[in-house]
Amino acid sequence: MSANWPSDRIEQYKKEGIKRVKLGVADIDGVLRGKYISLDKFSSVADDCFGFCDCIFGWDTDDQLYDNARFTGWHTAYPDALYRLDPNTERRLKDEDNIPYYIGEFVASDRKSLHSVCPRSLLQHVLNQANELNYAVKMAFEYEFFIFNETSHSVREKNYRNLIPLSPGNFGYSVLRASTYSHLFNELMDYCMDIDCPLEALHCETGPGVWEAAINVDHALAAADKAVLFKTFTKVFFQKRDLIATFMAKWSMDYPGQSGHCHQSLFDKDYRNNLFYDPDQPDNMSDLMKHYVAGQQKYLRPFLAMFAPTINSYTRLVKGAWAPTASTWGIENRTAALRVIPGSEKAQRLEFRIGSADANPYLVAAANIAAGLLGIKEKLTLGDGVRGNAYEIQDELPESLQLPSNLRDATHIFKTSKEAQKIFGSDFVEHYVASREWEVRQYEQSINDWQLRRYFEII
Repeated sequence: MSANWPSDRIEQYKKEGIKRVKLGVADIDGVLRGKYISLDKFSSVADDCFGFCDCIFGWDTDDQLYDNARFTGWHTAYPDALYRLDPNTERRLKDEDNIPYYIGEFVASDRKSLHSVCPRSLLQHVLNQANELNYAVKMAFEYEFFIFNETSHSVREKNYRNLIPLSPGNFGYSVLRASTYSHLFNELMDYCMDIDCPLEALHCETGPGVWEAAINVDHALAAADKAVLFKTFTKVFFQKRDLIATFMAKWSMDYPGQSGHCHQSLFDKDYRNNLFYDPDQPDNMSDLMKHYVAGQQKYLRPFLAMFAPTINSYTRLVKGAWAPTASTWGIENRTAALRVIPGSEKAQRLEFRIGSADANPYLVAAANIAAGLLGIKEKLTLGDGVRGNAYEIQDELPESLQLPSNLRDATHIFKTSKEAQKIFGSDFVEHYVASREWEVRQYEQSINDWQLRRYFEII
């Protein structure tokens, strides 16, 4: 094995009687695709690249093949794309006899360069740009999700209607509900800890059967890894108990949507100093943090398709529903898209509130960091933050801060963004735009409950 892999890892697996390894890679929608491989196969490829059919970049969440993508398709005959396993991502799955699980990522044909459309590679590409500026990034994701007394079969039999939630009524932060279902709360928190996705907090949100989980802070790549794993394995956790959880942005117009917020801060390269923190400035906001927030405010509109990637995402972005509708910022303001949270050097951070639970964590992280770095490079000036209700001032804002209300418009704006082309690369922008345009067309061809069927379980 190469120097990147502990030399005794295979031998340790053999001593434990481990017979196979599970692996997963994230597609363009952030859905994990993977397989089990034998220990012999793992031994032969662990320190090298091996092939995975690149159809996972050529189809949607329903495995329907794109007809508009240049990167892959019938015209390329869907060859294998090279991918490798990250040795630092090993988890043990206790409910599967402790077998190892690894996160994979795709690489270019030279086996060294980053892949042009792989979401995890894109995040690494942006982090490399931060590193060149001597910055490191910490992040933490938090997700809202609804839980139902249903199975993956029953929701389809019911056509996603008249579903029975885990608990009734609106009861945010409920000690009663959390205590009644304490076995599930505690088991989920232990389960997440076992797969190295420890939760800082878990509580009931407002709505029937809706919970919110805050994942511990980590370095940006590890934080995004944990977010991807959390979404999939939380669904696994509940489905093994004959329940089902959904992360779609909004499953019912009767309740607020489900967010995927992202907390973030910049550090120096050794992670010693929080560069957002300046005790001599109002609200402890350093000049660097002001530039970063200004960058996110400016580029939220052109990058929105990466934060709100589905048709359903835009049903959440409405006034008065705990989701921002314009590119605004404020100090401790939950009605703004960007919430600056003043605190100690350890706690000073920015909360990005526009993202929905259905978004791909790798793309959310990449677009957040990219926008912030652009603000720093351009030395953008941050205007006054919103005080009070940000929804009330939306009509007074310039068009550049107004958010598109649908995926078609958001995709077009992203497609024409020179900054997106420059920072993410033309190959990624072209492929991502093709995938979102396909998504729009699929919806426009639908005449029934398309959003529920498409996003309820899988996204």
